[in-house]
Amino acid sequence: MTDLRPVDGTEIEAALRQRAKEKILVLDGAMGTVIQRLGYGEADFRGERFKDHSHDQKGNNDLLILTQPDAIRQIHLDYFLAGADVCETNTFSGTTIAQGDYGMESVIHELNAQGARLAREAAKLAEEKDGRRRFVAGAVGPTNRTLSISPDVNNPGYRAVTFDQVKQAYAEQVRGLMDGGAELILIETIFDTLNAKAAIAATWQVFDERGVKLPIQISGTITDLSGRTLSGQTPEAFWNALRHCRPLTFGLNCALGAREMRGHISELSRVCDTLVCAYPNAGLPNEFGLYDESPEAMAKLVAEFAEGGIVNMVGGCCGTTPDHIRAIAEAVAGKTPRAIPTIAPLMRLSGLEPFTLTKEIPFVNVGERTNVTGSAKFRKLVTAGDYAAALDVARDQVAAGASIIDVNMDEGLLDSEKAMVEFLNLVAAEPDIARVPVMVDSSKFHVIEAGLKCIQGKAIVNSISMKEGIEKFIADAKVCRSYGAAVVVMAFDEEGQADTLERKVEICTKAYKVLTEEVGFPPEDIIFDPNVFAVATGIEEHNGYGVAFIEATRIIRETLPHAHISGGISNLSFAFRGNEPVREAMHAVFLYHAIKVGMDMGIVNAGQLAVYDQLPAELRELCEDVVLNRRDDSTDRLLESAERFKTGASAQAKTADLTWRQNTVEKRIEHALVNGITEYILADTEEARQGVERPLHVIEGPLMAGMNVVGDLFGSGKMFLPQVVKSARVMKQAVAYLEPYMEAEKLANGGDGKRRAAGKVLMATVKGDVHDIGKNIVGVVLACNNYEIIDLGVMVPAAKILDVARKENVDIVGLSGLITPSLDEMVHVAAEMEREGFDVPLLIGGATTSRVHTAVKIHPSYQRGQAIYVTDASRAVGVVSSLISKETRGGVIEKVQAEYAKVADAHARSELDKQRLPLAKARANAFKIDWTEYAQKKPSFTGTRVFGTYEVADLVPYIDWTPFLQTYEFKGRYPAIFEDPNQGPAAKALFDDAQAMLKQIVAERWFNPKAILGFWPANAIGDDIALYTGESRSEQLATFHGLRQQLSKRDGRPNTCLSDFVAPAETGIADYVGGFVVTAGLEEVRIAEKFERANDDYRSILVKALADRIAEAFAERMHERVRREFWGYAPDETFAPEDLVREEYDGIRPAPGYPSQPDHTEKVTLFDLLQAERRIGVKLTESYAMWPGSSVSGLYLAHPKAHYFGVAKVERDQVEDYAERKGMDLHAVERWLGPILNYDPARYLAVAAE
Repeated sequence: MTDLRPVDGTEIEAALRQRAKEKILVLDGAMGTVIQRLGYGEADFRGERFKDHSHDQKGNNDLLILTQPDAIRQIHLDYFLAGADVCETNTFSGTTIAQGDYGMESVIHELNAQGARLAREAAKLAEEKDGRRRFVAGAVGPTNRTLSISPDVNNPGYRAVTFDQVKQAYAEQVRGLMDGGAELILIETIFDTLNAKAAIAATWQVFDERGVKLPIQISGTITDLSGRTLSGQTPEAFWNALRHCRPLTFGLNCALGAREMRGHISELSRVCDTLVCAYPNAGLPNEFGLYDESPEAMAKLVAEFAEGGIVNMVGGCCGTTPDHIRAIAEAVAGKTPRAIPTIAPLMRLSGLEPFTLTKEIPFVNVGERTNVTGSAKFRKLVTAGDYAAALDVARDQVAAGASIIDVNMDEGLLDSEKAMVEFLNLVAAEPDIARVPVMVDSSKFHVIEAGLKCIQGKAIVNSISMKEGIEKFIADAKVCRSYGAAVVVMAFDEEGQADTLERKVEICTKAYKVLTEEVGFPPEDIIFDPNVFAVATGIEEHNGYGVAFIEATRIIRETLPHAHISGGISNLSFAFRGNEPVREAMHAVFLYHAIKVGMDMGIVNAGQLAVYDQLPAELRELCEDVVLNRRDDSTDRLLESAERFKTGASAQAKTADLTWRQNTVEKRIEHALVNGITEYILADTEEARQGVERPLHVIEGPLMAGMNVVGDLFGSGKMFLPQVVKSARVMKQAVAYLEPYMEAEKLANGGDGKRRAAGKVLMATVKGDVHDIGKNIVGVVLACNNYEIIDLGVMVPAAKILDVARKENVDIVGLSGLITPSLDEMVHVAAEMEREGFDVPLLIGGATTSRVHTAVKIHPSYQRGQAIYVTDASRAVGVVSSLISKETRGGVIEKVQAEYAKVADAHARSELDKQRLPLAKARANAFKIDWTEYAQKKPSFTGTRVFGTYEVADLVPYIDWTPFLQTYEFKGRYPAIFEDPNQGPAAKALFDDAQAMLKQIVAERWFNPKAILGFWPANAIGDDIALYTGESRSEQLATFHGLRQQLSKRDGRPNTCLSDFVAPAETGIADYVGGFVVTAGLEEVRIAEKFERANDDYRSILVKALADRIAEAFAERMHERVRREFWGYAPDETFAPEDLVREEYDGIRPAPGYPSQPDHTEKVTLFDLLQAERRIGVKLTESYAMWPGSSVSGLYLAHPKAHYFGVAKVERDQVEDYAERKGMDLHAVERWLGPILNYDPARYLAVAAE
């Protein structure tokens, strides 16, 4: 039978909707029940075709389509003749996943196509009998896998299949059904909504492939009397999650009888604005698992559905037969179909439970704590892989009243996509969290989509925008729509972020029209973020930002029907960071006015929102003046009063704190040391001196007692490094006061006047390295614990270290370094100590050092003593004390030696496991760029240009404060760390001190930042980048040499070299390369030394740390200007300064000596080209460190595919090639590349000689 009616989806839907107005439609009944009655055995299921198949087939009802087609056709015909308007195909298990249990994956397409064809043939036969049109729905079952539920009770985050795998399986089934002539697609018996989402996505994919659309039917399963699906959703939550597919019918089937199903169908009937379908089982199964509700009894119950006006289509599931369907059809005949309600266009989200944003909810607080960029605690837990505790953070948010939780995993050290998937899979297993909707938050769209693939409910995407053009915006919106998600749309287009009222309204209006008219996005699912910007910054143009947002909100809500407004509230008060009372008041005032005109959502910390009516009247008025821009002097007035509101609450506390002055002098000294208070220390020291026999007793008595308390608090994690450094400042000032008295005593009686130290430690930054912040902090911490510190400073040669160590008879030597050449210098110092017979412990620390390097390289060079890697200052005291103690030293060294032997062995084995490619193969697998599609923009100038004194104030917004805090060993990111209950107060105090010093630096012009930039015509020649004297490119000016990754990689990933990002010479493309050197200023060293002379280590370290941050901020700012102005390849880039640290812009600035090009000697070429020493005073040391240390240098590469990478270990074939290209001695190159060599040069030569 081949002359079947052509399939026209639009016509089919119209015909069924018309019939549904006239009568209650009837669906068929169970296929399996009727098949069971046929009594088929294994041979019947197999048929002749599959008689020798390896798997048992009994029970594989779908296979009967191929082995017993006449029987299946007859069952369909029986149902049609019993009164069914629509019959389902016998393809409930027609996916590769479900058929995998029977080994029948290979017949999937044929099975589904033939199944649809048999049902269509039956429909035609029925029509020929009575002339009434029948319809065939392709049945798409749930599979035997779940996407929201783990099959392993011990591992709730595990999934046996992925969303994409399930989607692919469904797509293959739908193709077969459509090829066989199915007129509808019925996704049924849904017990996991995420599976249904995959089925919908697959169905839409096939529709798009063919340019054909069929009506979709959706039917879920309430598994028991709990009233929820197996994956936990209520009926309304289930509807909200899937209504985006605009189904012809939506309803429930299976698991329950008609009596048990009625209440759930009634609930759906109230909320569904489409046809509602119910096909229950023939009652509940009896004690033998059989369904024995008679056709008449079932029909009577189903008739009550019709009489109640809650259904448009009815049928039967398990246990039903043609007799049941006949009885049901007769029972509902003549009854009025359910009237489809008009549902208000409200945002309807869901987790396990529904959430509808009604007018009665004036503002939705989106919980922000499950965001790694906003919560230090959450980030720490996720980074550590402690997802159980991370779930507690989410649980607390929901318990505190969050209607939605925002989940963001955008952190530099995280695999954001993997973390998002792992966390959301675990959330799905926690009903008390999963009950609320999720906002999937990421700046990376692939992370957003990965998150959507884990969410069974209706989510919100945060965010999409038109910043990359309309086409990308439409594509992203369609993806979001395919998952049913609502979207946050940023007021951002190709020209940048909207900052004026006109631009905000213009962009949002344009986006609204695109979404609603071209994408078909429901307007109620659109949330606009018109950009909350900082006000009261001191820049006049910023004063109107608050009013612009509020007025834009009013216009958008009035002119763009049903759309919503959200915003990042904390941006508003950015200028008042550190003053929480003022910030909270500004937020309360802003929200009060914005909510009044229609802002209805925001990501906020509800617990920190001030109540508008409870604000002090004066503060509220000042904030309203600023937010609403009511006065020309509003910013100045708020600034004048801000400190008063900040300190008002604490002033009384400080006054009360002065009660400590009533204590004994010993307790007052202890309090001053613990709290870093210098104000009274000289008077207290003098009072203490008057009460003792010798001035030394003040040091050995109350001062050391106080420092012991400091040490105990630091060791227990109750004090942090900046506080300890402050304590050291108090101690130094007290000791400095006592020194003249001790000197006088010495002269009077010949005594030495010296205090007894716990031990003597020599510290030095090795030759060629100028970085010493970390070393200085360690020195301070040790000094606070009564160790005598001999600090030799920076760039100290080995001979001097050994000479002083011998003369001073030190107990320990500590070496520090930041740049990679320092690693070799440390090995050299260790070898010299071995050669000269030293046996004191050698401590190793610094940014580039590691336990592995110490174990593999330094430890073998110093066998008489012991080299020990110290991770940070917090470990230094314990390590030093255990090494100095005669009782513990031997045991510690023995333990370290055993540990380092294991480390070295593990390192050797891991390197053997890593396969590396010969250089030729690595080059053949280079990073590929299609240069035919590349049109490089010419820089605005070639050659070099100096930027003289640059205002520090202009660089402050570009400071990344996280590394600053990490310098003091705080574990967390700015500003979220301030909320950490343990570290927060100390981190905030340090930050406030830094802000105060920064203001002084700006006001008094302590630093004179300078920069020099250059651009040159350039092309890649192999692994090198050639620079030319002019545009003719006929004369080569210089060459930057590159190193290529040699690790053998999987999945076709390339072996990258920096030259891959520059157009090869043979392409004829005129490409360019830039270079730069920036410095915070030559004044850093002088200012730090001035503080050291004043016994103020705290400010000495602080000024160096700030100088480092200013230099990095300068590099960030100049790179931004390169992209926008000097090279101009991204003139419309509009990243806020705080966003630049995520490096999402086009182009990179790789630095010689760092992972993409680990060779520090390449700096020589850069410095020669720029004449950096002559023109801005920055020079290279003998180890190619930059002086002053607060300097940054690197290249500029502009290609949008350029990215940072690590060269990692290299083989001798590349080192030989590299040395030849550079014209350097091989042994010299091996020295500078020592840390990345994958071979031992000495051993290589020995083997070669043999």
